[in-house]
Amino acid sequence: MDQLQVVLFKRDLRIHDHGPLVQAARRGPVLPLYVIEPGLWRQPDASARQWAFCAESLQELQRDLAALGQPLLLRVGEVVGVLAGLRRQLAIAGLWSHEETGNGWTYARDRALAAWCRQEGVPWTELPQNGVIRRLRQRDGWARRWEERMGQTPLPPPSSLPPLPDLPAGGLPGAADLGLAPDVCPGRQPGGRQAGLALLRSFLAGRGSGYARGLSSPLTAAEACSRLSPHLAFGTVSLREVVHASRRNGGPRAFEERLHWHCHFMQKLESEPELEWRDAHPAYAGLRQTDPDRLAAWSEGRTGLPFVDACMRALRSEGWINFRMRAMLMAVASHHLWIDWRDSGMVLARLFVDYEPGIHWSQCQMQAGTTGINTVRIYNPVKQGLDHDPLGVFLQRWLPELEPLPAAYRHTPWTLSPDHQRSCGVVLGVDYPLPIVDHLQAAREARERVWAVRRGTAFRETADAIQNRHGSRRSGLATPRNGVSRRRQRQSPGQLSLF
Repeated sequence: MDQLQVVLFKRDLRIHDHGPLVQAARRGPVLPLYVIEPGLWRQPDASARQWAFCAESLQELQRDLAALGQPLLLRVGEVVGVLAGLRRQLAIAGLWSHEETGNGWTYARDRALAAWCRQEGVPWTELPQNGVIRRLRQRDGWARRWEERMGQTPLPPPSSLPPLPDLPAGGLPGAADLGLAPDVCPGRQPGGRQAGLALLRSFLAGRGSGYARGLSSPLTAAEACSRLSPHLAFGTVSLREVVHASRRNGGPRAFEERLHWHCHFMQKLESEPELEWRDAHPAYAGLRQTDPDRLAAWSEGRTGLPFVDACMRALRSEGWINFRMRAMLMAVASHHLWIDWRDSGMVLARLFVDYEPGIHWSQCQMQAGTTGINTVRIYNPVKQGLDHDPLGVFLQRWLPELEPLPAAYRHTPWTLSPDHQRSCGVVLGVDYPLPIVDHLQAAREARERVWAVRRGTAFRETADAIQNRHGSRRSGLATPRNGVSRRRQRQSPGQLSLF
């Protein structure tokens, strides 16, 4: 086992377009390793639905690696401890992995792993997985570098891996073994590369033709959107594979633009990890104080605002909802209910099977208006419902208790008189909650409070610095196929999930 190379898999659960695996295989025998970290799964942004998707993806990865000759080694523990134990058994010549832009826990873990590698004299090579650039000094030229990376041909897997004897593969723990709470999610997407590739094929073969028209409504988005977000989050397919497939098959222009924004938002957390827990603009620190009762009502889909509640119930059941509804949920929590973005963001993090920390926390702050550089978006939840579910079809599915009401009143049941409610058999406060806020009044108050912070030279000077550090630079991006205009390129989609 001379020159044994350990390939540490993290959020890159595939053998295709996997630079660390390819390069390690050129240097000697490869030990593919995935460490199931109890500490990671105990974090407040982790959930059983995410573990279920991850476990299914690991099972397929294990089969794919076994077909090459060496199965995936699964171990439960902390990475440094697992590697230290393996090093006592094996002569490890090198460690390989992809760079990861994860939450604060994974950032601390990687720093501890780097320290261990230096102490033990084990060279650790980290390679980029997408368009996020580590140790980026400034954003100028970022878009061009994204295009250069995405333009490279996706890597085929190694032709074979020499088998390593006497290393039991190990098994996968259940969610309860990791301390994860029961998490009923009957509509969750299945994990694994084959499921991801099937989605990509069906999207580019026909589903994507309605992408631009259908991505905003929860009635059409499940079919019109690619649904690749959990596969990109766990790396069963690579972003570069998706870009190449989209260009090769004439994918929607808006879709490729969102693939770019995927890395744009992740870059923010890569460059400033504190965005997970600290307001981007310090003037907003302490602005909101979370009411636990309001947070519970919002997270359980019982605010009395029907479209908000329907979206939350759909998300809880399926682990996914389209981008505009995510933005609306976050905006209503932040503005109408005056909930701190860290609290509402943590609820959503657990509910999203496709939780990607870099996108998620940047977008939570964007919808809460704490970036200081984006337009404050205060969605009218009634208007959103009427715009995207005018006949109440979505409401009927997720709020069956309102079905006896006339369709014209399902979005605003509080406008019915008590006598009319009783005649329909739906009494607000009994069969369905009364609204916990007057959404119009709450929006006015929030707008005044958020914009009041923005007045003054000091605020603008800090905002300019934030823009300089994190703002988009699209002028250098080559768009060889779709020719998207610069004006459109500068526009942020303003969403929590971009696909």
